[in-house]
Amino acid sequence: METVSKFEKHKTSLKAGQKAPDFCGTDQFGKNICLKDFAGKKIVLYFYPQDDTPGCTTQSCNLRDNYNEMLKQGFVVLGVSADSVKSHIKFAKKFNLPFSLIADEKKEIISSYDVYGKKKFMGITFKGIVRTTFVIDEKGMIDGVIDNVDTANHSSQVTTLSHFDRLSVTMSLPAKE
Repeated sequence: METVSKFEKHKTSLKAGQKAPDFCGTDQFGKNICLKDFAGKKIVLYFYPQDDTPGCTTQSCNLRDNYNEMLKQGFVVLGVSADSVKSHIKFAKKFNLPFSLIADEKKEIISSYDVYGKKKFMGITFKGIVRTTFVIDEKGMIDGVIDNVDTANHSSQVTTLSHFDRLSVTMSLPAKE
């Protein structure tokens, strides 16, 4: 395997102002979740590598801890990873996550949002899910993309980005993984 610089990784080709790709998937409650079901609502769609790992747990718990405030601001929070429904059930239960975690074992949603690609961990390059969040407006348009997620302060990144409503914004500042 080759080594890469500290911040080199795949970035989604999707941008603010584009229509968000439609999707359907099953969450940890056994419910079929489709993007179209949330027409008229703002969505925080966050993609993360794996249930119950340090960075993913920190990110999910930060969203959980700020969930009521995000609801007050009109957001629906949805997480997506390639983990199974069974894994999502354990993860959500262990950390009391109140929002849907969509199982995408075939990586269909992950591929349509272009968040699977080369990334690095401990200086080693490999392919995997690149932690990325999309803020989607009430009409299904991408308001913003956060591609350098600060896992411990992710809800703040989302709410900061939402203040730039309907601007072409991508947050790519260095963040702690």
